[in-house]
Amino acid sequence: MAATVRLINPETRARAKHWIGVAEDGVSVIFTKPTRTNQQNSKLWAMLNDVSKQKELGGQKRDREYWKAVFMKACEHEVTFAIGLDGDPFPMGFRSSRLSVSQMADLITFIIQWGDEQGVVWSDEAKA
Repeated sequence: MAATVRLINPETRARAKHWIGVAEDGVSVIFTKPTRTNQQNSKLWAMLNDVSKQKELGGQKRDREYWKAVFMKACEHEVTFAIGLDGDPFPMGFRSSRLSVSQMADLITFIIQWGDEQGVVWSDEAKA
């Protein structure tokens, strides 16, 4: 059996302590920081939409997924680019959903700074 407990109040902490107390030997317990919020995710995609509509990279328009990989790579998150059948590179192996709240905040801050320097006009959704 697998279980996940998000430590958000005294009751969930008590539940986690109980499960640790009754767990059989060999069970693994992993503690992770909270991942990005839904609000951060919405802001990121709005910003990527603005960038993809207004900017080019390598003389070409790029989609939001491509820009996400470019920005994640710039923030030193692991990203891999593969070569497609048409010879063009495409991003793979990145998941912003795995970023912590602070990592996502850093990514958003980086994109804002880059976009401001490049003259991106941010939509209301991106400003939220």
